[in-house]
Amino acid sequence: MKARHHEILQMIRARWVRLLGACLGMLAEGATTAAIAWLLKPVLDDLFVNKNVDALNFIPLAVLGIFFIKDVGMYYRAYLMKYAGEGIVTQLREDLYSKIQDLPVSFFQKEKTGVLMARITHDVNLVREMVSRAFTGVLRDGFSIVCLILVIFYRDWKLALVALVIIPVAYYPITYFGRKIRRYSSGYQANMADMSAFLHETFTGNKIVKAFGQESYEKKRFRVFSRKLFSLEMKQVVVRSLSSPVMDFLGGIGIAFVIWFGGSRVISGESTVGTFFSFMAAVLMLYQPVKRLSEFNNTIQQGLAAADRVYDILDFPSNIMSAEKAVALPSGPHRVTFDGVDFQYEHDQKVLEDINVSVEPGEVLALVGPSGGGKTSLVNLIPRFFDVSAGKITIDGIDLRDLTVASLRRQIALVTQEPILFNETVSRNIAYGCPDAAADEIEAVARLAFAHEFIETFPKKYATPIGELGGRLSGGEKQRICIARALLKDAPILILDEATAALDSDSETIVQKALHNLIKGRTTFVIAHRLATIRHADRIVVVKAGRIVEEGRHQQLLAKEGEYHRFHQLQFQEERV
Repeated sequence: MKARHHEILQMIRARWVRLLGACLGMLAEGATTAAIAWLLKPVLDDLFVNKNVDALNFIPLAVLGIFFIKDVGMYYRAYLMKYAGEGIVTQLREDLYSKIQDLPVSFFQKEKTGVLMARITHDVNLVREMVSRAFTGVLRDGFSIVCLILVIFYRDWKLALVALVIIPVAYYPITYFGRKIRRYSSGYQANMADMSAFLHETFTGNKIVKAFGQESYEKKRFRVFSRKLFSLEMKQVVVRSLSSPVMDFLGGIGIAFVIWFGGSRVISGESTVGTFFSFMAAVLMLYQPVKRLSEFNNTIQQGLAAADRVYDILDFPSNIMSAEKAVALPSGPHRVTFDGVDFQYEHDQKVLEDINVSVEPGEVLALVGPSGGGKTSLVNLIPRFFDVSAGKITIDGIDLRDLTVASLRRQIALVTQEPILFNETVSRNIAYGCPDAAADEIEAVARLAFAHEFIETFPKKYATPIGELGGRLSGGEKQRICIARALLKDAPILILDEATAALDSDSETIVQKALHNLIKGRTTFVIAHRLATIRHADRIVVVKAGRIVEEGRHQQLLAKEGEYHRFHQLQFQEERV
């Protein structure tokens, strides 16, 4: 934890030039605040008691000079600290997003999308409050406290000792309330992240909520989240609301002592009225920043709790990385070989066991079998979404783990059952893997994917936004955009994971034509539920319970009358019905 806070301090130190300027502004604020208290003695003693004319000419000019310096310092302090604070938070937010993007697929399977969104938005904002507001306040008030203490000791050191007795006593409530705030804030932030995850799920799944008539149920679930957040927020409010009155009361005790002790010294003639009021003003000014330290400490504790949650992500180890001496995979046709491959997810039983298969350049390998048999897990190992548990996968004889991840994934294109598109224009979605592609290249692959015709019907054609997750397109249209995207990438290794499973017959026919154009000349892995779509594959392997149980061409496997024959007969009967 301390190491995490040290990293934030490192980011603060990296902006030392602006922070130094801000500190000079704070020093000017603190010094001029103390100067106002210091001026009260000559105002009272020289001006009103002794009726000094020179003081009448000098003091107003001094007041103007003090307020000018104070206001200039205030401006530079506010601007420079905000600039530095926002810079730190911007860097933290970018580092966090970058880290999340670099984490393996297994991380996203465990974490909720809404929770990750809350880290980048809510938690980082609390860190911003800590850096921009609380640290600024602590430094500014710290300078003011030091300068005011110098004034009160200069005016009356005996009275100063009495006044400062209360400061060590005030330290306890500051630390006590700070610990409470941090604990409640951690709970609040965790529940806020859970609420974000809940909102993301119910908003994206709103069709299912409505179709099953579960609006009331989801409203009740949201109410539980909302009431829990309310409870935690009120606990923080109680602590924050108590901290200021407690500090105020302790300050009142100190001021009462000052009035009694200082007044007795004025009555006895040991001090003047001007000295006493100058001292009193400094003490009153002193207790305000001391009291504010408690409030700033609460904000700092919230920020530190948020920083812990942010660094939980930043410190998360990534096990899918390029080896130290990894080599780049050159472009061109590739042979992919599974050599005794076992795979299991964390703390689970084996999903794949002793997989041995080799796919030659340009060959189409189809994978069939029951759901949950391990087909998708097998193809997910090729782009290193996961690493094998035993054995190895090689491309042209080189272990995947000896290749740079970036160069490996450049050689692979992927089309999944669920088309993933972004809230961008049609052309940007097609050119997602090739952002520098020219308009004629984008149109050419759209024609090959049989997408050009329906794109031309859009209001802005290729410049038309398609909505969140392609919500303005039909299933077949989404899939053809995804196929165009894969065509433009022109990767020599292709993975088709149930690419037509969710489509109706008409859409499937068009998409199959597009896929035929995509497959040409590529080393292709096809996962298919409908056996009719893969009967012309160069080879078919049947994966059952994590093992390859059969391998061959369509007619060969039918002749064996094994698992493939059973699947084929079952589907043939379903189609007849």
